[in-house]
Amino acid sequence: MSQARIIDGKALSDRIQDEVTAEVAKLKAEHGLTPGLAVVLVGEDPASQVYVRSKGERSKAAGMHSVTHRLPADVAQAELIALVEKLNADPAIHGILVQLPLPKGLDEKAVITTISPDKDVDGLHVVNAGRLSQGLPALVPCTPVGSMVMLRDVLGDNLAGKRAVVVGRSILVGRPIAQLLLQADCTVTIAHSRTVDLPAVCREADILVAAVGRPRMIQADWIKPGATVIDVGINRVPFDDPIKAAEGKTKLVGDVAYKPALQVAGAITPVPGGVGLMTVACLLQNTVTAAKRIAGLE
Repeated sequence: MSQARIIDGKALSDRIQDEVTAEVAKLKAEHGLTPGLAVVLVGEDPASQVYVRSKGERSKAAGMHSVTHRLPADVAQAELIALVEKLNADPAIHGILVQLPLPKGLDEKAVITTISPDKDVDGLHVVNAGRLSQGLPALVPCTPVGSMVMLRDVLGDNLAGKRAVVVGRSILVGRPIAQLLLQADCTVTIAHSRTVDLPAVCREADILVAAVGRPRMIQADWIKPGATVIDVGINRVPFDDPIKAAEGKTKLVGDVAYKPALQVAGAITPVPGGVGLMTVACLLQNTVTAAKRIAGLE
């Protein structure tokens, strides 16, 4: 059997970045509107620092107004809430993203609830979740949006009737991607770590989305031959090479055992180089959408 097609996150994210850059230029020229993104980073988490830097660089490259607010890990809840309220009221800001996870002692739900739903470019506010579930215009979490772009690139725009299995039920990925797949007329199963005979459920999937946060949990024999596999997992693990492992070196892997899966799947996203790259591009896209809606242009 031939090897699976590798879905190139860089090429697709570059395409979205180009579309966003063109849209931003058009909004500036025709309406004097510059979409603005504010990212709030609390504490010193290294992975969050990398993400936030990438978001800042790519939003500026697209011609957007971009600000990053860095707060210490021991910031008071009231101070963080006050900053979000200030950004809600700032007409130059159309998208607000508070980088998660927050340090211990801060209430994530209270912070997310404070963000104006119209500026909630992470799509986590309960109002956006409700809009999505009702099929109304919503700001949808970036990773699910990017995953759907990848699926349509492989399978075309018509996904109707396909069996989709989503492994993972988080509010950031699992649940919203299940909603998007339902809206695309797929038959959707949400599975998780407690699903009885999870491998058998996965083997029914034409589209398999892995979003459990467990390295290489999904094995090749869980995959239906020819299925399209979207691996959302980003896990740091020691190198297989014992010398590198002894030096404390780590690498990124997904939730799918990638190399064996290549021999079974029809198409698959790599980690790194897959869904993660799409997430930042879709964040910029969400910010442009928010700017247009706030300005009454959509």
